[in-house]
Amino acid sequence: MKKTSIEIICTHCGEDALLRREPVYEGLRKTGEELSCSACGFIFASEAEVPFKKKPVTPPIFTDADRSVTVPIFKKNENACLCRYCANYVVNPFVQFCARHKKEVQAADSCPQFSSDEKRSTDFFKDNPPG
Repeated sequence: MKKTSIEIICTHCGEDALLRREPVYEGLRKTGEELSCSACGFIFASEAEVPFKKKPVTPPIFTDADRSVTVPIFKKNENACLCRYCANYVVNPFVQFCARHKKEVQAADSCPQFSSDEKRSTDFFKDNPPG
């Protein structure tokens, strides 16, 4: 199994270096990898011998007790009347569109004619077929 870390402290030269993985071929078939130090070129016999650099364990600075209480932005169903949730809201890659008012809208807009029907409105397309 390959380790994801490539930082090593070379046992031969003592430098902080990167591990080089170079494929070894026998003819056109890959037979393995050669692991070497990028600083001095020392070749390690196997991945078990590679002295990977260990990341220092840092204590967590903040705990769950330090987190503030989640502040509710909207009241219970206050955001339910946004254009994003309206049956007349039409989205395509270029424009967000209200089929009822036939104008461009944003998802966070709202209007008094909000319709929360499950079925999306297709009235606009009946009146104005594409093409």
